[in-house]
Amino acid sequence: MKLRLALLLLCNFLIFSCSTKLSVTSDDPAAGKSTPLKYTLSLIAAGDNLFHDSLINSFRMEDGTYDFSSIYDVIKPIVQKADLAFINQETVMAGESFGYSGYPAFNTPQSLAFTHADTGFDIVNIANNHAMDKGASGLISTLDFLSSINEFTVIGARKEGKSARIITKNNITLGLLSYTYGLNGIALPKDNPNLVSIIDKTKMTQEINELRPLCDFLIVSMHWGAEYLLEPDNTQTDLAEFLALQNVDLVIGHHPHVLQKADKLPRADGKEMFLIYSLGNFASHQRERERVIGGMLVVNFEKEDGKLSISDFGMLPVITHYDRSFQNTKIYPLYAYTEELLSEHGLKNISMEFFNNVTKRLNINIITQNPYNLGF
Repeated sequence: MKLRLALLLLCNFLIFSCSTKLSVTSDDPAAGKSTPLKYTLSLIAAGDNLFHDSLINSFRMEDGTYDFSSIYDVIKPIVQKADLAFINQETVMAGESFGYSGYPAFNTPQSLAFTHADTGFDIVNIANNHAMDKGASGLISTLDFLSSINEFTVIGARKEGKSARIITKNNITLGLLSYTYGLNGIALPKDNPNLVSIIDKTKMTQEINELRPLCDFLIVSMHWGAEYLLEPDNTQTDLAEFLALQNVDLVIGHHPHVLQKADKLPRADGKEMFLIYSLGNFASHQRERERVIGGMLVVNFEKEDGKLSISDFGMLPVITHYDRSFQNTKIYPLYAYTEELLSEHGLKNISMEFFNNVTKRLNINIITQNPYNLGF
């Protein structure tokens, strides 16, 4: 009876595990041993999604609605292929009643969120300096709306409760935290000081220590640094060392709107923390050449026989294309960006040589082909 029960449980396990990425081989008769179970989880992370007035208006349909899907249609298959995909949504989506607007107080049509879900993004970061652009009510309206989209895990802001979020997929558990350096001088409401997570080492230590035992890999999103600096500043490097001492596995950085380097830092437990200081812009209409090249971070997490590791850590450079009328905005992988497209770009002082030179200073494996070939 016990044998039949064990076989039944094994069959159920295999049935419900069919959607996970699991590598299993049968017993080796010669060695008399089984190969350990190996699970993998792929993550893609995109940088600042920053919707200016010109970007909003160029996708307004004749019936008054907005359709942003074509911006992402080239990179959509890549995003969808990853197990999980992160985006820093730099602007709130509070609804039409708050008035659609770009810089300096952003509010983007809510249809963008449906485009994100359709593109394949699962993790939406809200902790950034524009989170309170429409006040606490605008952020709460955004959070209410995003919570209605089942595909999303929202990090960095919440109406109530704790900051940490946990996602389990492919038998691998990720713990997620997110922080921003500030809110453009707008104060958090006195009755809800935890509405947005602000960088504070004491609070961060507490939250990381609570989350660390609950996950296989701990990821921290950091909205930090100075805008447009090509190298991380002292505040970023100090915080990076602090996070390494907290045994964080991966740091996803954003805010400077330009690409900054990657690094690996020694952790307190003897392992390494992987980080990218800034992923640069994703979709935006900023008009300087350093701000039209961004990156999508590519990470593979592995769990084999209880051992945890990050097996792939690379970047897929992306170009935000728009024409001289600031129309036809679209994100292209650098490997798919052509001289013909370059000749049509709204900026004139750019070249493929410039883009390639930017990638050379990033201290990370640069992906120069379709990342499907990397194993996911």
